[in-house]
Amino acid sequence: MEVEIKLRLPDSSTHQKLSNLLAPFHTKTLIQENIFFDGTNKELTSNLAVLRIRFYNLQQHCVLSLKAKPVICGGISRMEEHEEPFDPALARACIAEPWRLLHVDSSEILNRVRDEYGVGENGLVCLGGFRNVRAVHEWRGLKLELDETNYDFGTSYELECESADPERHKNLLEEFLQGNGISYSYSQVSKFAVFQSRKLPQ
Repeated sequence: MEVEIKLRLPDSSTHQKLSNLLAPFHTKTLIQENIFFDGTNKELTSNLAVLRIRFYNLQQHCVLSLKAKPVICGGISRMEEHEEPFDPALARACIAEPWRLLHVDSSEILNRVRDEYGVGENGLVCLGGFRNVRAVHEWRGLKLELDETNYDFGTSYELECESADPERHKNLLEEFLQGNGISYSYSQVSKFAVFQSRKLPQ
């Protein structure tokens, strides 16, 4: 189970202001390319699941993930998550020809896609995806991720923090943001849901 605090920022100037505040705590910046897949009969999305390939920093490495049963409430997101490292060259081939994914027998995730979700002979389709620039910060013992997400229909901004004690850490983050005049709201949908809707959150 992945549990994250997700706070949406209204615009690029707010994102820049927060980026400046967090600059002393910055550890790295990740360029992420996210590509999503579903069964040809929507076997995954109809069951609130999605298969994702994520490339980091221009294919330095790649991760395959299966996310399922997302719930976002009050700025806290909870969902099942299963991740595996994946060969970047094979991943590129699978984007061009999604049927190749179901022939990777060594992957527990892809075995689950076949066995639990019944994605079989009809195969998978590539849904496309989006790019995310993630600035990672170590702040008061928390890993804060400041995101600029580039969809082909616009750009959104978000602050994320994975947490084992989300209510306490959300309060800490809100005090920090409010104390520094940073406007924010609770994220109500995932980045994938925004991508599916093709409309930026209001």
